[in-house]
Amino acid sequence: MEKTMTDENLRQAIDQFWETVPVVWNLIRSQVRTIATEQFGISVEQFHVLRLIRKGLTSVRDIADGRHISRPAVSQAADLLVEKGLITRREESGDRRFVHLALTREGEDLLNEIFAQNRAWMMEKMAFLSAEELDQITGGLGLLKAAIYPAVEKPEFNPSPINEL
Repeated sequence: MEKTMTDENLRQAIDQFWETVPVVWNLIRSQVRTIATEQFGISVEQFHVLRLIRKGLTSVRDIADGRHISRPAVSQAADLLVEKGLITRREESGDRRFVHLALTREGEDLLNEIFAQNRAWMMEKMAFLSAEELDQITGGLGLLKAAIYPAVEKPEFNPSPINEL
């Protein structure tokens, strides 16, 4: 017999969401920050610039808009990343105001390592769960995404999978 949804079921699901998702997300973000800053010597903002370049945002303007921060803040982070050899800057031939940013091999490798370490940390945290429990989590997260994502305006780029924060 199929269980029918009630307002109480919906309230319980929403309460569980707020008790779980922000806490888990903050722990994951904290772990990524630790890896980025302590092991690789880059700031959180520099990490986000690298991540967004990899996702296809290659101009200071696009990254600033994507992060909801100022263009000078992105430009400053990009300058430091160029100095570290993690990205390159190239001005467009017809428009010097447009600067194209790209990851170097070192920048790509750094991101891959941060994501690999984060994934390993998450696997360690979830290792005690059974295959059935992991399937339930996967299914539940898929349902949550399907319920919420179509209801919001589509962003310029897709939300990051967890291994890409």
